[in-house]
Parts: sequence; C-alpha cells; structure tokens
Amino acid sequence: MNRRNFIKTGVLGALFAASPVSISALESATRTSTTPGKMQLSFRPYELQLRHAFNLARSQRTTTPGVQVQITLDGITGYGEASMPPYLGENVESVTTFLSKLDLAQFKDPFRLEDIHEYMESVAPNNRAAKASVDIALHDLTGKIMGQPWYKIWGLNPDRTPNTSFTISYDADPAEMQRKIEETSPYKVVKVKMGLDHDKEIVEALRRHTDVPICVDANQGWNDREKALEMCHWLAERNCMFVEQPMDKASIDDTAWLRERSPLPIIADEFLQRLPDVSRAAGAYDGINIKLMKSTGMHEAYQMATLARAMGMKVMLGCMTETSCAISAAAQLSPMVDWADLDGNLLIANDIFDGAKIVDGKVIIPDRPGIGAIPLA
Repeated sequence: MNRRNFIKTGVLGALFAASPVSISALESATRTSTTPGKMQLSFRPYELQLRHAFNLARSQRTTTPGVQVQITLDGITGYGEASMPPYLGENVESVTTFLSKLDLAQFKDPFRLEDIHEYMESVAPNNRAAKASVDIALHDLTGKIMGQPWYKIWGLNPDRTPNTSFTISYDADPAEMQRKIEETSPYKVVKVKMGLDHDKEIVEALRRHTDVPICVDANQGWNDREKALEMCHWLAERNCMFVEQPMDKASIDDTAWLRERSPLPIIADEFLQRLPDVSRAAGAYDGINIKLMKSTGMHEAYQMATLARAMGMKVMLGCMTETSCAISAAAQLSPMVDWADLDGNLLIANDIFDGAKIVDGKVIIPDRPGIGAIPLA
C-alpha cells in the first residue's frame, strides 16, 4: 500500500476532522493558495514575549523574534517555527526573505527530506533557523501523513525522556531574583546562566532555596582558563552536573586544557552549529548541546546525536525561547539524549501551541502524529 492509498484508507480521517487548520491562529501573508498534490508554504512573524528579562554574559533581552510557518499538502498542514535570538545572526527580515525564495511546490513528495535540505542549501547558505522552520513543518506534515509521532518513526522509547532543566539568570533586583528562584520549584534540574559578575552569588542564593542538581551555561563568559578551572571545582562541590561553553568558542586550545583538568564535563554550545562541528568538538569537549535552530532542524539534529553517540560523547538537547511548536519537535528526539534543556516555551508568556509537557520535571512527548503540537485557537 503506497502512502497516498494509506491516507485514503481513512486512518487519518478522524485526525483531520478533529484538528482542522487554524487559519486565525497562523494565517500568513504569503503563498496562501492550495493546489492539489503540491506543497504550499506560508509564514508570518511572531514575537515571543519573555516572562522575565534574560540576562546573559554578552546580552540582555525581554523578547525573541520568531516566524511561524505552515506547509500544507492535500488538506494536511505541518507546523514549523524559526526563533532568532540575536547571536544567531538571523532576524525576521532574513528569515522571511529566505522563505520567500523557496518553491516547495516542485516537490511532490514531502518525504524527500534529503532532497529538500539540499535544495534549501542551494538557495542560500546559513539561514539555519529559517531552514529549521521548514524542516520542522515537513516532519510534522510527514508524521501526520503516516499517522505517527516522530519518536515512534525513529524507534525511540518515550519512557526514556530525561528531566528538563529550568533556566534562570541573575537579576540585580533581589525580589525579582527571588521570584526566579521560586519558579524553579517544580523542576529536578536548574540551569544557571553565568558569565557575569555574580556567578557565585546566584548559585549561593539558589542553594538557600533548593539542593537539586544544577547545570551551568557560561555563554562564553569566562575569559581566563585558570579562573574557569577554579569555578568548575567550586561548582563541583555544589552539585553541578556539567558546564556549557565556559570560554569563547574560538578558544579551542584553552577549552581543551580546561577539559583535561575539570572535575565536570565541558559541553559545547556556541561552538557547535551543524553536523561537521560534532567531530571538531571531540577532544576539546566532553559533549555537545544540539539545538534545532542551529542544526537546521530535526533531520540533521538526529544525525548529530547519532554521530556524537558513536564517538562516545555526551548529548544534550537544548532550545531557544520558542513556542511549544519547536519545543515539541525537539522533544521527539529527547529519548536519545543524556540531558535536556527544553524549557523555552515555559519562559514565554504568549505560547500559541499545545504540545510537549513537563510533568514532575520530566519531558512528556504527546502521543500525536507528527511533532505533536496543535495550534491554540
């Protein structure tokens, strides 16, 4: 039975009837016509509003620009998303410009993921978040065609999803800092953003509230390897599991030096973008942090996790500030990894999807076809 006949059997009929496309929620200004047998791409900007200011080593922000994407084929719609924190080098204009150049109607089969990724690479280099938005929508679409979530298609066990960390950053306002700390209560791992002048202060404040394991993301904020090593020893005494990107991504030799001496695993974040970077990370890092917005989506993220495992490296699955659309897409991969940081939807005040959940700190993947996210009307 081919895929078209599979659809016609009516297995998905109940899904279509129960989950009609929500035009009001995700209407786009581009390519809105539908042609039988051809994929139609549409998209629109959507700014994410953070619940608290995000104070990082090199920036501060209260919003994250995003673009919501749909790909429709024969009445079935897949949803995708691009989220663009400033350091990625993308913005709403660059993403919408890239998406406007795509002609997905030339592909009659949405399952040709390799061909479509090759085509996107030929249209323009980089644009990783823009490509991720298309990739996520394609995975959602094809999963719905098959009537299966992607964790099942990949043969992954949903019971093996990890706990997610919940992220906090320093705030000079003591009351606001206390509110941030109190919000960590439902979670079994807390991620602390560091690289500022108050690294020890925030950990000490957190430790007065909870003794749950922490992980640290310095966002390239430590510029002295001796001080970075001192911090790793100090953190190891305070139930820290690992440190992400302690030093500048260009400081490979210093990072390798730190890794050889650190009592904690050193994980690549800003250093790591796409599949070729996994091999480059070996020797300088103990593991990698994969993010869909950097890897061009689920297709390459799966390859990166597989390669890292084969090389004996630890694997972390991270995110940007995103709606439950992109978070649910990443959650499909979560049974493959050691650690997860899939709290991006929890950090925003204007989510427009229902999808992956966190229950007692653990990532729960929706048992729905595709990526498992549905738009909120």
